Amino acid sequence: MGSRKAPTPIFLAVALAAQVWVGAHHPKPDASAQALPAAPAAGFLRVTALGEPIALSQMLTLWLQAFDNQPGVSIPFLALDYGRVESWLDRLLSLDPRTQYPMMMAAHFYGQVPDTTKQRQMLAFLHRRFLEDPNHRWRWLAHSVVMAKHRLKDLPLALRYAEALAANATHPSVPGWARQMRIFLLEDLGEMEAANILLGGLLASGEIADEHEKRFLIQRLGAMQQGENSSIPPNSRP
Repeated sequence: MGSRKAPTPIFLAVALAAQVWVGAHHPKPDASAQALPAAPAAGFLRVTALGEPIALSQMLTLWLQAFDNQPGVSIPFLALDYGRVESWLDRLLSLDPRTQYPMMMAAHFYGQVPDTTKQRQMLAFLHRRFLEDPNHRWRWLAHSVVMAKHRLKDLPLALRYAEALAANATHPSVPGWARQMRIFLLEDLGEMEAANILLGGLLASGEIADEHEKRFLIQRLGAMQQGENSSIPPNSRP
């Protein structure tokens, strides 16, 4: 039982170190886009964590999330320096690789601003960090596929993310709909033959166990084949 109490002073030391660092770098009320301090080096954070990197990650996450609302100052996410934002998100994940929160912040906080350059930056961040742990972070790349298609109207980018999702997120816990996104994007791009081959191969593989999902995919394959045939001039059909 005594061993469980040991982390308490360490946690307090981490909290104090984090508070001192944040206090030293806290911007004045005339905050601007550049007021977000540069993220400290990973080595500095490892030393500061004093053996409790998860605790430090959680505390710095709360600080970063609240940065846009300071006493007497309100900074919209759009105005922040996104190079620094991305560096902070990287540091949070380096302290606690299993946390999903920095990925969520990139997707839903910083990735929703009305600026396509910054949206693309956050999607690229999600893609990069997804590749490090695809079976654990797949949902954020699935979100990126949807964002690229519907918000950015960039189908090739959406397809690139969907293909990365299908190729890397292979654990059975990853739902079929996430791995199948590339098939329907190929259909959207007019690549009907490739979509047909992929969907037909998926059904033939026996990988789909859910009967409702299998029925839906069979119907979708039939609709795709019918649409493809209808696009062929009658005098060219066999």
